[in-house]
Amino acid sequence: MTDIRNTAGWRMAWHAFPVYVLSRLCVLAGAAVVAAELRVDANLADERLLPLADPHLSDPATATGSAVRPMLDVLTSWDGLWYMDIVRHGYPTSVPPNVTYHVDEARAAFFPLFPLLGRGFDTVFPGGDSMAVLVMNTIFGFVAVVLIGLLGQRLYGERVGRTSTTLAAMFPGSFVLTFAYSESLMLMLAAAALLCLLEQRWLLAGVFAGLATATRPNGVAVAVACLVAAVIAVRDRRDWRSVSAVLLAPIGFIVFQIWLGQHTGESGVWFRVQREAWGEGASFGWTALKNTAEAVTQPLTSPTDTITAISVVATIILIWMTSKARLPVFVNAYSWTVLALMLVPATVTARPRFLFTAFPLLIGAAVWFERRHRFDERSWAMTMGACGAGLAALTGLYGVFGAIP
Repeated sequence: MTDIRNTAGWRMAWHAFPVYVLSRLCVLAGAAVVAAELRVDANLADERLLPLADPHLSDPATATGSAVRPMLDVLTSWDGLWYMDIVRHGYPTSVPPNVTYHVDEARAAFFPLFPLLGRGFDTVFPGGDSMAVLVMNTIFGFVAVVLIGLLGQRLYGERVGRTSTTLAAMFPGSFVLTFAYSESLMLMLAAAALLCLLEQRWLLAGVFAGLATATRPNGVAVAVACLVAAVIAVRDRRDWRSVSAVLLAPIGFIVFQIWLGQHTGESGVWFRVQREAWGEGASFGWTALKNTAEAVTQPLTSPTDTITAISVVATIILIWMTSKARLPVFVNAYSWTVLALMLVPATVTARPRFLFTAFPLLIGAAVWFERRHRFDERSWAMTMGACGAGLAALTGLYGVFGAIP
């Protein structure tokens, strides 16, 4: 019987755990700053309504009250509000014409697997649905980070695998692993699918891919990876079993569209909500370029533009690093599809969390660090410091609704 402690997965998890905890503390630090500010604002608002017997109580330093609720509000903000609405109320049975994101029915734009699992986890985990979803997501995030490390190890050896794990845990876009967002689940499934494709476990790869396409729109990138891997397998080895992964991969997306159409009584309602409520269109990268240019010509006027510019620059750097690594073609197909889906939209464009879902780029960066710098301690320390600061800063910025995540 194999000792689990001698397996690659156990060793990678043992390495990932302290790094992952450190990265989550950075996120919680950012959330705590926002929660403290919200608590002070609430106390000061109360003081304006009620006369104070003790003038010292007006000092913000004496503000009291639990920060748990404000921190939960930060970690379930933005898209998390919509996912939590689905967890609590399910999907709408109809969607009004000309729907906007100001109405609850707009939640039909969000995919089902994450809120479905969140509702199930809430039935067994105490502390309320928000706490349950955040704990579940943090667990998924840890598994995703370990699987990314295992993929890096499978391709380039244990040192690159461990570096990939560290980069994945500390990358600023990984703040979503502790928010009520679906990226954790999608990353976990995508990494599992790519590992299975690498090992030619076609049926299992198709199952993971099918679940990924029920998680997020950019889960389609996993289906593209399955298609490319199958084409190569059939061309080079006449391995027709690989077609099973291609057939299973889009099932999550297809089943959701059919079910949502029947549930709301309107075929194609998801596309209408995306178009009407969220203003989704195609700019084919123009929005990213325009926002980046504005961040340069009008610095510090728009945090959203600044984040876009940083994401664009980071994307270019990671692509350059990855070009030196020579990842498998189907892995690159996954990354390029994610990047295309990030840059094409006319509304929300390049963001750290979208770049994070192209996680094979982080494996390429890990290869670059190993091969080119042999771990120059100074540059590595600077990278980790910048990543930790980025995690806390993004959490705080999004928590005060200072930029679009």
